Amino acid sequence: MNHTLQAIMATCEPDVYALQTAARGPEGALPLTHELLMQAPSGDLFGLTQNVGMGWMPSRLGGQQVLLLSTQGGIRGEDGTPVALGYHTGHWEVGLLMRAAAEEIAATGGVPFAGYVSDPCDGRSQGTSGMFDSLPYRNDAAMVFRRLIRSLPTRDAVIGVATCDKGMPAMLMALAGSGDLPGIVVPGGVTLPPEQGEDAGKIQTIGARYAAGELSLQDAADLGCRACATPGGGCQFLGTAATSQVVAEALGLTVPHAALAPSGQAIWLDLARQSARAVAAQQARGLHLRDILTDGALHNAMVVHAAFGGSTNLLLHIPAIAHAAGLRVPDVADWTRVNRSVPRLVSVLPNGPEPHPTVRAYLAGGVPEVMLHLRRAGLLDETVLTATGEPLSAVLDWWERSERRAEMRTALLEQDGVQPDQVIMSPEQARARGLTSTVTFPTGNLAPEGSVIKSTSIDPSVLDADGVFRRRGQAKVFTSERAAIRAIKTGGIAPGDMLVLIGRGPLGTGMEETYQLTSALKHLSYGKHVTLITDARFSGVSTGACIGHVGPEALAGGPIGKLRDGDWIEVVVDPVGLSGSVDFIGEEERLLGPEQGTAVLAARPLHPDAAPDPALPDDTRLWAALQAASGGTWRGCVYDVDRIVEALTRGGAEGAGGGAGQ
Repeated sequence: MNHTLQAIMATCEPDVYALQTAARGPEGALPLTHELLMQAPSGDLFGLTQNVGMGWMPSRLGGQQVLLLSTQGGIRGEDGTPVALGYHTGHWEVGLLMRAAAEEIAATGGVPFAGYVSDPCDGRSQGTSGMFDSLPYRNDAAMVFRRLIRSLPTRDAVIGVATCDKGMPAMLMALAGSGDLPGIVVPGGVTLPPEQGEDAGKIQTIGARYAAGELSLQDAADLGCRACATPGGGCQFLGTAATSQVVAEALGLTVPHAALAPSGQAIWLDLARQSARAVAAQQARGLHLRDILTDGALHNAMVVHAAFGGSTNLLLHIPAIAHAAGLRVPDVADWTRVNRSVPRLVSVLPNGPEPHPTVRAYLAGGVPEVMLHLRRAGLLDETVLTATGEPLSAVLDWWERSERRAEMRTALLEQDGVQPDQVIMSPEQARARGLTSTVTFPTGNLAPEGSVIKSTSIDPSVLDADGVFRRRGQAKVFTSERAAIRAIKTGGIAPGDMLVLIGRGPLGTGMEETYQLTSALKHLSYGKHVTLITDARFSGVSTGACIGHVGPEALAGGPIGKLRDGDWIEVVVDPVGLSGSVDFIGEEERLLGPEQGTAVLAARPLHPDAAPDPALPDDTRLWAALQAASGGTWRGCVYDVDRIVEALTRGGAEGAGGGAGQ
């Protein structure tokens, strides 16, 4: 007797062999007509058969068909307990939103359909090879979402439900590429912070703080257990997940006051029903996503991003959304112009100055409250249409006088004792509190194509008297994040060092996030005195003097790939003027100027240890090649089909010519 097979194949169900080989089928008849049978494709007709086969009543087949797409993950019991865990809280509860929207659609005579493309968790994959699939996933998921939309030819509209770092941008790209349909986005909201403890951003540094003797083993275990205080929603800080929700609303793709709602609560669930009604109104008025996603909407999204002080990852995602919608793709000059003209107004984690969680930004009024201030400053295009079918001007008029606004702001004061205007400030208040614009784009001989720093997050104590960050130090060069975090944990990084991480852009790792490093530097006592420079990208919660997106990347011939230990680097960042430079200025015993440094770097070979990560998947290698042919990181790491086809055609012609000449 094979005991293994016996154990596997054992069954305790008494009727397991009570089989049935035919069934009567659904009651009733399909609502067919002569015209349908004569003119409709066979797929449309067979679709009706499948609809009733799944249990939909034949008499209710005639309504508008609305496709619901989401990033749902895990298996959640009816009582909310896990049957199988999801990857993260951000997709754990979104099925409840799907159900509420579907019930609203059905109640008004529509026919809801649902499809799913789950998403990874950037927090879970930090410091692992899972991060090599993070950014490439966005493009793949957007393509699958679009394929699912097209694969239901009878759909009349689409509703996208998503929450987190890559799932929400993928959903936005998918809807942006479906401009001929009515559509709307339902953000998955945020998780609540613990009553006593740390947020989900700071908690990711327990390893580094424990290694540095700044946190006990027991404290690490206790704090880590409580950081996700409720089971659903994105993280409690204004990282990529929260910023992507904000951008979705700023684009006009949601109902008003949708981003950052507390997951699982009644007001969050109501968003799904409101969204279902909004997309029905779009259908009735003949509106489509292309009517909402315009250059004006894109401008508003960039303005609101700057006012919130959002994640630098949106510098990758907003251009990708623009590309998918067929709009003009913003460049570095556009980002610089917007950030110089738009004041930062929101005080939340991780930038502060007060560490308010994102749910407080929601109660303070969220995106529409910020937009009221931006409207008064003349910074918005109010003529754009929103997902409600109404122009932005009408939405803001409604918000300013709404009961909802008054109730939210009162709740924040009564429950948390926080004045709403301490979280979302007027430009005058923000100026008095010292809030500066979000990002700066340093150039220089190490970043001739540019780089990004969240300059608003540089610790004020390390700025010079004139408010400018100036550092000159020697490089410690690493070619893997694992080696760099090991150096931090074991005392290999000291105040004043220039920590340089190379070969971690798209060609090296799929452009991994390096949150392990940036968060450690944020929360270690000496971290504010260390400068990080890399061709990788950062988590949306990253802070401090951390310069990423350095271009060209090392493996594409970028000068950053030629640095060696002991090289002198000079960094200058003006957080107010939003200007900066990052330059190689000398070797160990010899100081040079930036111009001489440029010549020295040009003559050097690539660092001998710089290479694609050995664990880089072929899928990601292909993604890296395709996005490089499409313009690279500064065009959003997209797939520009025309550019790719042109490159392939050119390469094929050259190959054919070479073959003919042999």
